[in-house]
Amino acid sequence: MTEESVTSLDRQAETATLTLHGEVDVLNVDQVRMALTEAIAGAPRTIVVDLADLSFIDSTGLGALVFGFQRCRDEAITFRLARPTRGVHQILALSGLLEVVALD
Repeated sequence: MTEESVTSLDRQAETATLTLHGEVDVLNVDQVRMALTEAIAGAPRTIVVDLADLSFIDSTGLGALVFGFQRCRDEAITFRLARPTRGVHQILALSGLLEVVALD
């Protein structure tokens, strides 16, 4: 069985945009970590995680976002979240992540 991709990475100028699709959970969170690692390795000025196509994220997915935020902070890369759906926004708010990570 082939695992469906939940990430896509686009680089333009000094910004890397990581788009998350569908549901991010324990079964596919490694894709998110690998995509964040790849984006950071490209040394952009900013990484934007676009959440518009994300319908659900569990605690492991939130952990991957924290991982990306911390790695970006260590590398002096701006890390932002963008366009969450209402449900995902609520999860982000309840987790406290929006208190430390910028939201576009």
